[in-house]
Amino acid sequence: MKSKKSFFRTVEPYLYLVPVMILFILFVFWPFVKTIQLSFARTTPLGQVAQYVGLDNYTNIFTDGTFLNSLVTTLKFSVMRVILSIVLGFILAIISTEKIRAKGFFRTVYALPMAISAAAASVVFMFIFHSSLGILNRALGTHIGWLTDKKYALIAVTIVSVWMAIGMNFIYPTAAIQSVPAELYESVALDGANFFQKHRHVTIPSISPTLFFLLIINVINSVQAYAEFKMMTQGGPAESTNVIVYEIYQEAFINSRFGVACSESVILFVILIILTALQFRLEKKVTY
Repeated sequence: MKSKKSFFRTVEPYLYLVPVMILFILFVFWPFVKTIQLSFARTTPLGQVAQYVGLDNYTNIFTDGTFLNSLVTTLKFSVMRVILSIVLGFILAIISTEKIRAKGFFRTVYALPMAISAAAASVVFMFIFHSSLGILNRALGTHIGWLTDKKYALIAVTIVSVWMAIGMNFIYPTAAIQSVPAELYESVALDGANFFQKHRHVTIPSISPTLFFLLIINVINSVQAYAEFKMMTQGGPAESTNVIVYEIYQEAFINSRFGVACSESVILFVILIILTALQFRLEKKVTY
């Protein structure tokens, strides 16, 4: 009897994991395995395997100018979005932690983008960027096609994406800065440090783990960006905003080439793994 109770107590914690494991297998593991399988196949318009073609899908996409262009476009977009969103969020966090009036109001405004969906924000900014009716062109006295000119389209979408990311990049540094001991600021103030030196020598080193976390999240979110491109430009004009996730969407649901789309998805997964590994390796060289 005691052995049965002992066995049950040993097994009981693992039984609570069974529902989670079932959901994980159904919605994460199995789709991932299926994606890898289809990446080696030519499929029917319904996504069924028609013929296994080995590495043909991979060799074809790396000789396809459209896919290579999507990689370059994703790189440009990610660099702009990551740098701008983290820097702006950090600056706003510093401002909100200083002794200013209506601090609570400004914090609410800065965090507001987190409560707005990408689709809704994209629609609003489409009106702002409209070439003839948009507020931006009226304010500047210009007639620039922000979303129809390939010189400006990627910049316009990046602005929208940065605006939507500011909320997260503001909240985390704000919380981290508030946890920095006041004694550290008092110490550097006695040494004659000015405003910028205070944050350079105290704030940034103290919250560097938070900044590193934001770097990883922003890189992943940037590479996976989709909604704003779908709503605002649909990869155009002239594929100037055709990022890799939108390229995968087009191959799968417009061109019905699910095998090609799956191979592109696998490459995207490998890119994210490499980027994350490089960032963690870089973290080890940082002294907190």
